[in-house]
Amino acid sequence: MSIPQERRVVTAIPGPKSQELLARKQAAVPPGIGTTLPVFVTRAGGGVLQDADGNSLIDFGSGIAVTSVGNAAPKVVERVQRQVADFTHTCFMVTPYESYVRVCEKLNELTPGDHDKRTVLVSSGAEAVENAVKIARHATGRPAVVVFDHGYHGRTLLTMTLTAKNMPYKEGFGPFAPEVYRVPLAYPFRWPSGPDNCAEEAAEQAIDMITKQVGPGNVAAVVIEPIAGEGGFIVPARGFLPRIAEFCKANGILLVADEVQTGFARTGTLFACEDEGIVPDIITTAKGIAGGLPLAGVTGRAEIMDKVHAGGLGGTYGGNPLACEAALGVLETIEEEDLVARARRIGDVMLPRLRALQERFDVIGDVRGRGAMIAIELVEPGTKEPNPAAVQEIVRRCHAEGLLVLTAGTYGNVLRFLPPLVIPEHLLEEGLGILEKAIAEL
Repeated sequence: MSIPQERRVVTAIPGPKSQELLARKQAAVPPGIGTTLPVFVTRAGGGVLQDADGNSLIDFGSGIAVTSVGNAAPKVVERVQRQVADFTHTCFMVTPYESYVRVCEKLNELTPGDHDKRTVLVSSGAEAVENAVKIARHATGRPAVVVFDHGYHGRTLLTMTLTAKNMPYKEGFGPFAPEVYRVPLAYPFRWPSGPDNCAEEAAEQAIDMITKQVGPGNVAAVVIEPIAGEGGFIVPARGFLPRIAEFCKANGILLVADEVQTGFARTGTLFACEDEGIVPDIITTAKGIAGGLPLAGVTGRAEIMDKVHAGGLGGTYGGNPLACEAALGVLETIEEEDLVARARRIGDVMLPRLRALQERFDVIGDVRGRGAMIAIELVEPGTKEPNPAAVQEIVRRCHAEGLLVLTAGTYGNVLRFLPPLVIPEHLLEEGLGILEKAIAEL
């Protein structure tokens, strides 16, 4: 499916057809399912989304880092079409099929570290993280799990507990799972003594809290996003992750890298933890793994994964054959189109433009990110006070002009940019121009 790679705004956004569909949604779907921009998409691909009213929007969201290879990547489409004609499901736990095994082999090969690995496939990022914790507890015989400020790990009971942000993810949904402990993250922009001291001091504080409050011998796993996602695309101060990894190794604690949002070329390496040479014991993947089909993976050291008894892992839809074929198409596309390099190029285009805006507009407190995972944090001018109102106004203006952007951040004051890795550069530049105009008009 070929879609013109151009922005086209022919109605108000959302237009009348989308508004009619929105009314139907409100009558059929509970309000707990929120919507960032209520335009109803009819086609999508490359760097654009087309809606029911004929508008064509520039996509700076990729379905929250899911459609990194595009919404209808040819290799994904071809593989899924072939598979759906053969069979849609058997349940891998009942009668297996080769594509599940091939995806596991690829993840074992591509994830960091040259040690022997095993992979289990499930259906969502939250399910992957929850299984990683299950496996870590079973393998170590320990109960406690350590997570970090500003972390986001999902919406299930356990992953809600792991998540740091109360509203909207936890409010009213307690009580939560036991034996979860939270420690500081190295957040350079907001570290009290400044970014130069951030890595060392944050690591010292985290290790001290684990040692005094939990006891390293009670900790099964430390779970961390190499770049915090929903928390605001926080890139931990350099040196922090290696220090945490060293502490884990010295104390028999399993290091779990949650790469649900950062994985599959998004940050300019295939996985974000590669940037500082981190080799996790377990890595969780989802989002960008299958081009929009529901798939997630838990990949870990063989000696850890093999400890779980038969029947202890699985799920009816985990590793669905359509999703597995899609994942193989995604991996082929990343390799053949060198989307790792393309992610770095996107960062090379976006970061200088955004830093130039930071010089001009003191509402921008911080510009950060790697590859095609970029964010700006907005503040009250002259301070570090979060400015969520400015974020909402910029989002409103961008959406009205046909640029889809997403928000994030513990304080609701971060604009996050996740363009498809296949977005044409002219759309990237045009989108940045719309963003600049929106900020200038605040």
